[in-house]
Amino acid sequence: MIDVQQVALQGLPAVFYDLVISGELANLAGMKAPANARRIWLLCLLAFCSIAAQAQHYVPTDAGSKVQFTIINHLIFTSTVNGYFKGLKGSIRFDPRDLKSSSIDATVAVNTISTGIGKRDRDLLEEKYFNAAKYPVMRIVSTGIAATDKPSTYQLTAALTIKGITRTITFPFTAVVSAEAVQLTGKFTINRKDFQVGPDNAIDDKLTVTLNVQAKKQ
Repeated sequence: MIDVQQVALQGLPAVFYDLVISGELANLAGMKAPANARRIWLLCLLAFCSIAAQAQHYVPTDAGSKVQFTIINHLIFTSTVNGYFKGLKGSIRFDPRDLKSSSIDATVAVNTISTGIGKRDRDLLEEKYFNAAKYPVMRIVSTGIAATDKPSTYQLTAALTIKGITRTITFPFTAVVSAEAVQLTGKFTINRKDFQVGPDNAIDDKLTVTLNVQAKKQ
C-alpha cells in the first residue's frame, strides 16, 4: 500500500521534512507527535509550499521599457530606420526555479509608433501597413520558457500576433530579478510580409525587434 504521507513529503524542503518525520513540528504547536498530528501539519505545509511555489507576478511598465524595431530602407540610398512602440501592458509571471509556471503576455499600442518622421509614422498606421484602426495592438504570449546553459538566459517560445495574424517565434532572453522587479531583455528577427505589413518596396522584408522590459512585482 502506498504511504500517502511519504509521497507528499517528496519535494518539501529538507528542514520541513525532518521536522515532520521527527514529530518536532507537531510538538512546537503543543500537539502530541502521533501520525495524525503530523499529517495535519503536513497538509498545512504542503498548502504553504504550493502557494510559495507559484511564479512571482510582475506587471510591465511603459516608463523605462523599450520596444524597438530596426529595418533597412533602400530608397535612394541605404539607411537604417529605428522605430519604437509604447503603451506596453500585460502580465508576467517568472520564477527561474519554476519555469513551467512562468509566462509572459504583453501588448503594445500600434498607434504609438515613432520613427522620427511624422509623415512616415502616419503612413505606417494606414491599412497597407499596420492598419491601426482595425488592429490597435500587437501581442506576444509565451507558450514555453526553457533554461539554457548560460546564466540568467532562457529560451522563449511565443505566439506573436500582428494585424490579426499569429506566428510562432523563438528567441533567447535574459532575466535579471531584483527585490521588487524583473528586467527582461532580448531580440528576434521576423519577416514583415508574414504579417502582411507593407507591400513590395524599397524596405527590407526582415526587421529586428529589440526588447528591454521593466516589470514591477505585484
